[in-house]
Amino acid sequence: MPMIPEAVIAMLGCARIGAIHSVVFGGFASTELASRIDDSKAKLLVTASCGFEPGRTVEYKPLVDEAIKIANHKIEKMILFQRPGHEVKLNAPLEISWDEVVSIAEPADCVEMNSNEFAYILYTSGTTGTPKGIVRDVGGHIVALKWTMKNIYNIDTNDIWWSASDIGWIVGHSYIVYAPLFKGCTTVLFEGKPVGTPDAGTFWKIISDYKVKSLFTAPTAFRAIKKEDPDGKFFSKYDLSSFESLFLAGERADPDTIKWAENLLKVPVIDHWWQTETSWAISSNCTGIEMMETKYGSACKAVPGYDVKIIKPDQTLAKPNEMGDIVVKLPLPPGTFPTLWNADQRFKENYMTNYKGYYQTYDAGHIDDDGYIWIMSRTDDIINVAGHRLSTGAIEEVLSEHQSVAECAVLGIADKLKGQLPIGLVVLKSGVDKNNDTISKECIQMVRNQIGPVAAFKVVIVIKRLPKTRSGKILRGTIRKIADNEEYKVPPTIDDPVILNEIKEDLIKHNILHT
Repeated sequence: MPMIPEAVIAMLGCARIGAIHSVVFGGFASTELASRIDDSKAKLLVTASCGFEPGRTVEYKPLVDEAIKIANHKIEKMILFQRPGHEVKLNAPLEISWDEVVSIAEPADCVEMNSNEFAYILYTSGTTGTPKGIVRDVGGHIVALKWTMKNIYNIDTNDIWWSASDIGWIVGHSYIVYAPLFKGCTTVLFEGKPVGTPDAGTFWKIISDYKVKSLFTAPTAFRAIKKEDPDGKFFSKYDLSSFESLFLAGERADPDTIKWAENLLKVPVIDHWWQTETSWAISSNCTGIEMMETKYGSACKAVPGYDVKIIKPDQTLAKPNEMGDIVVKLPLPPGTFPTLWNADQRFKENYMTNYKGYYQTYDAGHIDDDGYIWIMSRTDDIINVAGHRLSTGAIEEVLSEHQSVAECAVLGIADKLKGQLPIGLVVLKSGVDKNNDTISKECIQMVRNQIGPVAAFKVVIVIKRLPKTRSGKILRGTIRKIADNEEYKVPPTIDDPVILNEIKEDLIKHNILHT
């Protein structure tokens, strides 16, 4: 479903009658949708005729038709919302329009549920190719999310709250739909992007029009705005006097982006960390409890309910500032995932066995002397350069400080001598007229000065754009496979597959990839 009221109505309709819903991000490839139909054994499929992206319309019906055709499990009925001007033909009796269903619908009472029954399944990509169905139980879900609205985000019943994500992702489930409604505040539903619908002032217009108190979005949204409007000219057109705080999550927020947003907005900018598996923040500056000092690059301290530790490869607990795998001591707090859909064993093997008594987050980083958590990269983004374990996130932090760089990605590529070598890919801000080679040399020198020669950092390539998922995460693993000439699958969540070919050409041009 696209980001329209009917999508939320469908979710809440399921919750009312005690049915489990599984929302799939609009525009997923047919094979991905089919695998979710097969795993969930869905009875009913609800969709729309299309979704709108900047500069294009995504036709949903052909994608859904193909998924139904290739899925082994057969659904019983499809309900389709016809978007005005984009109506499609429906095949009765299997397919029926949303309007027709509403016209014959009768009121239904709420169904009483046990606290440990499941509210929904949300699929994340699995390393084995089989998607993992994260499930959420009813009771813990309500308790945790309602608590977070006031204690983490300082949102009260009469406030206007905006989570600029998509209901196909966990942020949308938790903080567009459920948490605001549990709290009783107003939530904003937005179909669009931070730039291009129609310009880099879209966010400011919505905050101004609806008197939004707090915004929660991904750092990539602000990097996109910063790239298009580095001087904040659009910002000055709107009244943001109601706006009190910005929360960032979904990927690492580099200090440069946080500082840029602080200077522009003149409000606290809070980087916090959580996962689809947890459904709410593991670490954050809890603005409704007490504001702590900001440490740029850190996602602040563990939220009440989480006991976060760092474990080294030799299974020992790390000392302060030592790098390692980030884990959470069991039991996990309410609202986190109790298991995977129809896969209890996989749940244990994936998350609970590598470190006995701990949930493995698959993020890597350290905790400093003050208890601040530093998420530096995913576990597989730690690179080993001649025996030195280095975080790609630390190098990216340096690159993003360059005045011409809008966003960047660092990845480790295979090297016969040192095991791995880091290379940097940088996208420039709009209007930069400095020579690319000069920028590359300056970036390399900055890393040498701040990280040291141990990083063996010698390659920075200026590129047009980075490949990302539709939720804004940079596809570092896919880029690394391209660079190492390994086989790779085009990720189903990719925003624009053409970018992978652009990256390939850039890597060939700079003698990184040899065909």
